[in-house]
Amino acid sequence: MTSKELTGLLSLDERRAALPVREQASDLAWRLAFGAIGWPWLLRSLWGGRKADKRALLDRLGLAHDALPHLGSWKADTGFLRHIVTQIEQQRPAVVVELGAGASTLVAAKALSLNGGGRLVSLDQHEGFVNATRHWLADNGLSVDIRHAPLDARIEGWPGRWYDVDNLPERIDVIIIDGPPWSVHPLVRGAADSLFSRLAPGGVILLDDAARPGERLVARRWRKQWPDIDFRLASDGTKGTLVGIRRVHGILPSAANDNGRTLRHLARAAGIAALIASGWIARGQLGEFPKSAQASSFVDEAAASHRNGLLRQAMQSQIESPKLDSSEIARSTGITLPKLPSGWQVRDVQLYPTQDGPAVAVSLLTSQGDPISLFADKAETPAEAKPLIATRSGESIAYWEVGEMAFAVTGAVPPARALQLATDLAS
Repeated sequence: MTSKELTGLLSLDERRAALPVREQASDLAWRLAFGAIGWPWLLRSLWGGRKADKRALLDRLGLAHDALPHLGSWKADTGFLRHIVTQIEQQRPAVVVELGAGASTLVAAKALSLNGGGRLVSLDQHEGFVNATRHWLADNGLSVDIRHAPLDARIEGWPGRWYDVDNLPERIDVIIIDGPPWSVHPLVRGAADSLFSRLAPGGVILLDDAARPGERLVARRWRKQWPDIDFRLASDGTKGTLVGIRRVHGILPSAANDNGRTLRHLARAAGIAALIASGWIARGQLGEFPKSAQASSFVDEAAASHRNGLLRQAMQSQIESPKLDSSEIARSTGITLPKLPSGWQVRDVQLYPTQDGPAVAVSLLTSQGDPISLFADKAETPAEAKPLIATRSGESIAYWEVGEMAFAVTGAVPPARALQLATDLAS
């Protein structure tokens, strides 16, 4: 079997006979527990993305449309493959290390050949699959350092088994994590951080299946253990991609091309100075600066709800509802709103429909006269407890999470002001 063929519903058999009975039982318990929780994500992963997106990706690489006839199941989807291509185009890496061979190997190798010809080292635990993939790549005129790496190693602090391999490059520019499969252990990919010390400044980490519960726990732990790497969850694919970028001398490099990078750094420094002056960065550390937000449905919905609120207020035929009953909203929708700061006025309260259920949009006037909106929904964003900043049509959006709730402050105000207002609400 090659990764050009249709992948089966189940992953390839994993060797477990050599494991102690207690460890086998523990791993089984984890798989059963997370299987019960994560089955919606596992079912969603069977779909590899839209055919039109796959054709666009193959055209971008100059590959035939039948080069990847089957995606989905345990393969990378078009969203994750697109992230690989984008990072290689932007970074032009000298060394890429991939964990878990397959469709991503072909895409990464082709992207490298078009953008500087860097070296790709790919690892997979199935020897027959490695050999078949090597021949498949050769059929496409690509040569890759693809290696059989059985899952016989252990990484301290992480469960499950890891790739038994040595002689990896000391400096890595991009790490692609698409294995081992969750059937080994739901947290098994966390051991990939054994390579993070080799990641070059400005280097990139890409983790597939990042929306699954196991990978979310892994990401939370990585954020704590690797404070010099900024992680964000991109939800533009069917399974989610965690993107990590290692800071250069404490500064997060721009994801764009080099043109204008100096100006962006100056603008970033000015923003940081404003935040320090407002008391946002209490510790005085650059690592506390909120990361730039990526496009997401939550941000788009927050921006749309703000514009709808302004439109309602401008229409004489629409009756505003300035009464805010947070208890009734919590009982009816399960959405818990933050307490408003003293002096803030409620101008309108509306339920806002989203694809996952009702959200709440509150039009507000701050004590200093800023017309803003508070958008609240049960959602997942890259922010967690730290607000991120996004802009839509000249409006600043500061959003953050508390438990299962996500909140956004939107208004035609400077980003630093939006962050300060978000701080007032969050506190």
